[in-house]
Amino acid sequence: MLRVLICGGSGYTGSELLRILALHDEVQITGVTSEKSAGMAVSELFPAFFIYENLKFEPLQIEKIKEKADLFFLALPHGKSQEVAAALLNAGKRVIDLSADFRIKDAKIYETWYKTPHLHHHLLSEAVYGLPEIYRDKIISARLIANPGCYPTSVILPLYPFLKKGLIDTDTIVVDSKSGTSGAGRKAEVSLSYCEVNEDFRAYNVAKHRHTPEIEQELSYASGKNITIDFTTHLLPVNRGILSTIYARLSKSLNTTDALDILEEIYSDEPFVKILPEGQLPAIKHIKGTNFCYISAIVNSRTGRIILISAIDNLVKGASGQAVQNMNIMFGIEETKALKNLALSP
Repeated sequence: MLRVLICGGSGYTGSELLRILALHDEVQITGVTSEKSAGMAVSELFPAFFIYENLKFEPLQIEKIKEKADLFFLALPHGKSQEVAAALLNAGKRVIDLSADFRIKDAKIYETWYKTPHLHHHLLSEAVYGLPEIYRDKIISARLIANPGCYPTSVILPLYPFLKKGLIDTDTIVVDSKSGTSGAGRKAEVSLSYCEVNEDFRAYNVAKHRHTPEIEQELSYASGKNITIDFTTHLLPVNRGILSTIYARLSKSLNTTDALDILEEIYSDEPFVKILPEGQLPAIKHIKGTNFCYISAIVNSRTGRIILISAIDNLVKGASGQAVQNMNIMFGIEETKALKNLALSP
């Protein structure tokens, strides 16, 4: 059994890890930390998780937890994972970090967007960006995985095939994304309260969302050019799910059938990317609770633009499900273990 420990298990991503790993028969959860809930049984905070009635939250004390597991999931706030990851790596452990602390390779860019210093620059070059569909070969041998952000996952996967083939004018990319409220984390905040969100739909962090440099970094790697995008995010009055609509001018003539064929060519063997047939469009209700990314493509012949639409669950393929997918790859476990039947669970 692979021993795993979740650091920061009382938030949405931590609880989603608990939900998914309850279905994994090759993993034993040997610990879970939470500063606010230390001493409380997991099933007390999350009554649905009665399977964990004998597992208690504990403080995050490296010396006490480092020998409890072989792999550590860090579901910690941005800026908090750096020291924890460094200490665990020094202890010979492997780490999957669900924060943004190791996603951006340029420390100065990270510090500009996240308003916090990066204290372990040397680990940025080692960290593998954990998008399996692109970096599977590197994930296998990685010590440190930088689990991608939710919005970036929904944007990179649709655009990647077209950028690799040089089919898009990289100066024309516009991304319009909408997310459920769980994307902001499990916290008390007036703007996220029921009365504020219900029956509302609004944009936020326009032209300054901190996932922007992560998206631009990965799109630039795919195309071989420095890319900047217009990226606008919106808050949906739903619990979970992301729908991203992406617009770009084509640099070569394609029709919708061509575009779908290109997506199929790249992702035909991917277990969690589903390319929808012409005439079908992704919807967040279809991917809720699953590790799938649904993608469709439409070419507007009148404008010469391609329109890509994707849907993911921000807590699963956008966070914890992708983390488990990375874990499976790292340890030679069937990649779809505990993930392929999530669509059948509530």
